[in-house]
Amino acid sequence: MGTALFGRRARLRWVHLILGGALLMPYWLLGTLVVAPLVGEAGMFSNSLAVQFGAYGVALPLAAVTALFPLARPMSVAVARTLCGVAADRFADGPARSRAARVRTAGWFTLHVGLGGLVSGASLALPPFAVTVMLLPFSAGLREAALVEFWSLDQRWLVYGGVPAGLAMLVALAAAAAGAGALLAREAPLLLGPTPADRLAAAERRAAELAVRNRLARELHDSVGHALSAVTLQAGAARKVLDSDPGFVREALAAIEETTRRTVGELDAVLGLLRQGEDDGELPGRPGLEALDVLLAATGRHVSLTVRGGDVSGVPEPVSREAYRIVQEGLANAARHAAGEPVTVTIERYEDELEITMDNPLPAPSADARPPVARPGGGRGLRGVGERARLLGGTAGARPVDGVWRLSARLPLNGGAQ
Repeated sequence: MGTALFGRRARLRWVHLILGGALLMPYWLLGTLVVAPLVGEAGMFSNSLAVQFGAYGVALPLAAVTALFPLARPMSVAVARTLCGVAADRFADGPARSRAARVRTAGWFTLHVGLGGLVSGASLALPPFAVTVMLLPFSAGLREAALVEFWSLDQRWLVYGGVPAGLAMLVALAAAAAGAGALLAREAPLLLGPTPADRLAAAERRAAELAVRNRLARELHDSVGHALSAVTLQAGAARKVLDSDPGFVREALAAIEETTRRTVGELDAVLGLLRQGEDDGELPGRPGLEALDVLLAATGRHVSLTVRGGDVSGVPEPVSREAYRIVQEGLANAARHAAGEPVTVTIERYEDELEITMDNPLPAPSADARPPVARPGGGRGLRGVGERARLLGGTAGARPVDGVWRLSARLPLNGGAQ
């Protein structure tokens, strides 16, 4: 019981209540200016109980009105988190935007200052009175003082019961403060916790953050995965003709250098966003269809590009960027599963959509062929192609067709990537 009344948590809650009493004072003083003339008193510091409790009744609605401002909630939450002993994750973050949140905050503030005013008043008045009562049995002069006469106390009762009565008063004050603090702690999650609108906003923020992280993951997968596949292919081809075709080896090394340099730039851009912890809506330096020639040149000699339906330079930027990544992933996939086989890339622009088709021969089965080994964490490239197409409102798919592996995507030209 001692811990419940005088422990650290009880003391912090008592401080919280005293703070509420301090916050009530401006409203209470204003209330006395309203109530005192009504009951015939001249000043705001009247000893009349009618004035004091009337001012208290006026102060509470005034406090509730001022707590309707949005910034009242974060200030109340900051104090309650520290002093009420309630888990921090049960409170709402940020200003109260909705009507329900503002009403709840006003209810909390009114409860806080209302209980705080009562406990603060008792904390100021009751301890001196209790100490005086405990000293009365030991001081005849004090018992005869005018203060005692004012209190109209029975002298015989004071001699024998002063100490127990004074201690009982202090314990009762501590119990009242602990009870009021427990009430505040119980109501804090309800009145200062997240409303349904807050939970919806938090869910939307989490969904937006997840979408950004997924997009960054796709960027890293597509750019780095393609670069590694292209470098592996070029290095393997150069090793095979190292002695017989030095010219090809020089071209392969130059392509490897250009691929790695470009990929490091893209990697720096993506990691820069991760370091910032936020996304501005666009990834800086993302290439589009205008960079396809560089991409195909770095991939190797066995890739042919056909563009139909007009120049693709006028394709909207979101569509152009996602189309580039789709081609990049298709080339990386072909390099992994059909290294050395020719790849045909066809881009056809229609009036309202862009169609991408990529074909590469399926590897011929052999008796000693080993089953493919899954890459740890792999298999996300074609899924990423589908996600990119769906972000633009289009479709994408990959399947064997007439002896070739075909990756196709249709992207609306009025799509907008998120």
